[in-house]
Amino acid sequence: MDRTISLFSAEASGPGLPDLAGLLCCQGQITGFGRTAARLSVIVDEQWRAGVLARECRRRGADAQVTVADCGRPQVRTSFRVDLLPLAARWLRTGCSGPTEDDSGKAVPDGFRLSGAMLRMWALAAGRPGPSGYLLGMDPLAPGMHEELLAALEPLGVQARLLGPKAEEPGVRVSGRRRLDGLLELIGEPPAGAEAAWPELPEPKDAAAWPGRARPAPERTEGDPRRGESPLQYLLEAVG
Repeated sequence: MDRTISLFSAEASGPGLPDLAGLLCCQGQITGFGRTAARLSVIVDEQWRAGVLARECRRRGADAQVTVADCGRPQVRTSFRVDLLPLAARWLRTGCSGPTEDDSGKAVPDGFRLSGAMLRMWALAAGRPGPSGYLLGMDPLAPGMHEELLAALEPLGVQARLLGPKAEEPGVRVSGRRRLDGLLELIGEPPAGAEAAWPELPEPKDAAAWPGRARPAPERTEGDPRRGESPLQYLLEAVG
């Protein structure tokens, strides 16, 4: 589907290392090695996500490998890189060198501005369509970030709601055809292999009223010049 490219969309500018901040909006982690280098990693639920994310990292100049995390799930991990230090400096709290079992060590940077490209990475790592809209997962080890990330979506025009405490995992939900269409405009088309994780637009209400069949043909009045049309012509008009 052809879409107008927004100034904030993932396609508005070329891919770059700052886009990887989208992984830190969800369960991604960044670890500093002193003041010399930093490593970015993210554990995902499906193997295909790991493959797609590794390719997206490489497109942005960060070599990334797919490995298996200690928990047995797929993991994407870069090498320790000097050019990831700015990302670590912004997202790691002072005095934190990396995540612990009950704390991610992350914090949303002051003045953080989310972009469509970051949002795209977020969707690739932790996005999935659900029965009531599109879900963007958040880091369960960083509950203090959730409200701030919800607020960071607003300048992009993404109206979302935090999932309630009964949800299996923390995250935000985007629902409604207009809102989902705006989200799609921001994150662009899915890369090969990621189609299953991309937002799905609900059917228009008028189309849902007649699932799988044509709308009834309009009635003709006595004075209608088309009253003599055949049933086939009526049907063609109804489905056209």
